[in-house]
Parts: sequence; structure tokens; C-alpha cells
Amino acid sequence: MTKVKICGLMELEHVKTAVESGADAIGFVFAKSRRQVTVDQARELATAVPSDVLKIGVFVNEALEEVERIAREVPLDVVQLHGDEDPDYVRRLSIPTIKALSIKTKEDVQQALQYEVGYFLFDAPGVEFRGGSGHSFDWSMLAKANISPDKVILAGGLTEHNINEAIHIVQPFMVDVSSGVETAQRKDTEKIRTFIRAVRDEER
Repeated sequence: MTKVKICGLMELEHVKTAVESGADAIGFVFAKSRRQVTVDQARELATAVPSDVLKIGVFVNEALEEVERIAREVPLDVVQLHGDEDPDYVRRLSIPTIKALSIKTKEDVQQALQYEVGYFLFDAPGVEFRGGSGHSFDWSMLAKANISPDKVILAGGLTEHNINEAIHIVQPFMVDVSSGVETAQRKDTEKIRTFIRAVRDEER
């Protein structure tokens, strides 16, 4: 069963909607972004997340010690790295890690192989910020890559309208959505529900 992560959550209402609708993971963005939250905000939002739903923190080129501190204080279950972090940085982290990579070419996909992480998140290149651009990329590059689908988290331009096709092509472990469940740059409770329902419908 494909798991679902709702990322970039900033309001308690939307966290509760995601959890109640069956999300498997919640994403809090600590990097510079219009979805950025403080540690205090994330800690409050995390109180609405049950233990069986992952709390994932998104970072970009943050000091390793700061990532560890934030992960302890929220607390987070997993960290997601969207910057230029090298394999050594990843190895030194004591927290389960997702390495995000921006995909333009098949060579970008192969960059994942240098990292020792639990999962890879493949996303379209960002525009103003890293990730969260709302654009997709050529999913067939993942289908042809020498990377186990069990380690793949798919992101980038996913919506209720294209998620079934994306899952069919990539067969990812998890799908990650942010802008695809927003209206006027704010999370939309109905779109969150509809997106998760679309993923579950694909598996029936």
C-alpha cells in the first residue's frame, strides 16, 4: 500500500484533517519557505499527531547540530534533507533520514546511489525555494532507474488528478504532496481529504 505524506503543514486544523483522513506522515518545513514553521509551532502541531504517524522535518543546508536539536525538541521521527548535504553529513546524523533530490535528467536520479539513507525523495527542481514548486518531472526516469521502489518517495506537482498515473508508473513507497492540496497558497481541508482518498482508491 502506497503511503501518503502531507507536507508543509502550518495549522492545527490541517494536521488534524490529514491524520483523520489517513495520512501516514506529516511534514514540517524548517527551511526558508512560505511554509516555514518555528520549532515552537511544530511542537504544538506535533501534539495532534499520533505515534503511528511519522513527523518529518524538512531542512536545507542546516547545521547538523541544529537539525539534531530541532529533531529532539519537536520531536521528529525522521529528517528530510533538501539541500547540498553530502554523504558524510548524512552518515553523521543520528536520526532516520530521507535525502531529497531534484530531478531533471536520469543522471540526477543516479546521484541517489551515493547516499546511505532509508529513503530517497525525488522532486522537481524548485523555483524560488528548494522543492515545493508544484511542478512534476518525467516519472519514467524513476521507473527505469536501478533503485528499489521500496526506497522511493515521489513528490513534485502531485494532485488528485494525476496521482493514480504517478503511482502506476513509479510504484513508490510513499507519495508526498504540498502545493497540490492548497488553495490560494493555503492548505485546503477538502483537497487533503480528496488526495488521500485518491491514493487509497488507486489500490482497490
